[in-house]
Amino acid sequence: MPDLFALAMPWWEFILRAVVVYAVVLGMVRLSGKRALGQVTPFDVLLIVLLGNAVQNALLGTDTSLAGGLLLAATLILLNYGVGWITARSRRMERLIEGEPVVIARNGKLFDSVLRRELVSRADFEVAMRQQSCIGVEEVELALLETNGHITIIPKRKDD
Repeated sequence: MPDLFALAMPWWEFILRAVVVYAVVLGMVRLSGKRALGQVTPFDVLLIVLLGNAVQNALLGTDTSLAGGLLLAATLILLNYGVGWITARSRRMERLIEGEPVVIARNGKLFDSVLRRELVSRADFEVAMRQQSCIGVEEVELALLETNGHITIIPKRKDD
């Protein structure tokens, strides 16, 4: 019981480890592309669980104390809040961290090279079209891959 709050390393090392791991994992997630964030599949859940397990030792080192875990949790929550606060107030940081929407179709023309680069399958694009009642790409005025990974379709106006 006395080891419950005894830290195995200095308190500041927990915070430093959390900041470094947070920044590196955020960068890796950002580099993995928007589409990876847009839909949560069983493979994504597995990745999240394994990723959490993979960085656990980098965060905790040899510490198994309650205090160390709570300090890490508080640090990660504060980092996440800080990133949200910064991106809400700085357009430049928002673009850097979250990216920008990408045009994947315009005026009835689908950009296959953009789909490949952004890891969007043709099937995912077709699902988004159907959700907006577009039967074919020729009915699409503009299609965007949003920063959250969702596809927004703006259909062409139908003349009366």
